[in-house]
Amino acid sequence: MNIHEYQGKAVLREFGVPVAYGLPALSVEEAVAAAKKLGGPVWVVKAQIHAGGRGKAGGVKVVKSVEDVEKEAKRLLGSTLVTHQTGPAGKEVNRLYVEEGSAIDKEFYLSMLVDRETSRIAFVVSTEGGMNIEEVAHDTPEKIVTFSVDPATGIMPHHGRRVAQALKLEGDLAKQAEHMAAKLYAAFTATDMSLLEINPLVVTKDSKLICLDAKVGFDSNSLYRHPKIVELRDLTEEDPKEIEASKYDLSYIALDGSIGCMVNGAGLAMATMDIIKLYGEAPANFLDVGGGATTEKVTAAFKIITSDPNVKGILVNIFGGIMKCDVIANGVVTAVKEVGLKVPLVVRLEGTNVEQGKKIINESGLNVVSADDLDDAAQKIVKALRGGK
Repeated sequence: MNIHEYQGKAVLREFGVPVAYGLPALSVEEAVAAAKKLGGPVWVVKAQIHAGGRGKAGGVKVVKSVEDVEKEAKRLLGSTLVTHQTGPAGKEVNRLYVEEGSAIDKEFYLSMLVDRETSRIAFVVSTEGGMNIEEVAHDTPEKIVTFSVDPATGIMPHHGRRVAQALKLEGDLAKQAEHMAAKLYAAFTATDMSLLEINPLVVTKDSKLICLDAKVGFDSNSLYRHPKIVELRDLTEEDPKEIEASKYDLSYIALDGSIGCMVNGAGLAMATMDIIKLYGEAPANFLDVGGGATTEKVTAAFKIITSDPNVKGILVNIFGGIMKCDVIANGVVTAVKEVGLKVPLVVRLEGTNVEQGKKIINESGLNVVSADDLDDAAQKIVKALRGGK
């Protein structure tokens, strides 16, 4: 689960991390009131969307008067920002963050994430703040320092010193970096973050190290432990199909392709998407209905797939272990009868109660193409999508 910049900074502030002070605004009037409360003389008006690249897209503006704060608020609220992370459709701006201006001396990059290779929390640090870290990694990888923290010891002073060394900080600034690293680690672990990105982390003209931005994501599997974090969720920033899927505990992620996929098991779902790509098409979604799905969940999953206007064909691929093929078949039949079927549908069933499942499909009267295995299923749905060619 992702949250907005101003929310992320509020979380970090609770752990003593130094951040620039600001106030959120949902309207032009609130933005003006925030500017007056902050006092100036410099303000930063920031669009709040769940995507990076806001600055390059015109979503972050430095102004020097309350009148200009009002002007930028009117321009941004209700507008659509298109960045390299939003895709061509962009995201509508419904919230702003009005922040006090900072006299920046140097800009750095710092992020933390869960490193799956080491099963540890990793720090990624660079002197090249304010830039796309992907470009830095490609052009000057030597300017990126990465290290992980052993969970047996937790954050130690030498980790903070390594951050300071990577950023070429000395004296009091090095001590600030050491203290900040410890506080960031505490915030990361205590709230079950999956990602924390600060770009830029800055040194101000008066030699203070502060977080000027904060991109924060949390492990969705741990949210039951953090009801206050759950309250920060902004549903307007999420895909409606993914929101609906979460109601039924379905693992669903919308993608850009044209073949809707309903599969049980994450590994099989990934293999299904891969083989669709192998035959020249692209999946419209990742969807794992899980091992113990009910007819109700399968019906909901099918409705979610068919609600996507980009879906031009559907592939159901079930290998029944805990999941029973007849349950999947009943769910598909129920959903098709409720919402109709306007695109080709290929169903591959194998495993527990497979004969009952196939019988349900075959006797349903639906225009469904059966497949013997995954390769056969992928070829058939791609062929159907291309008009039988």
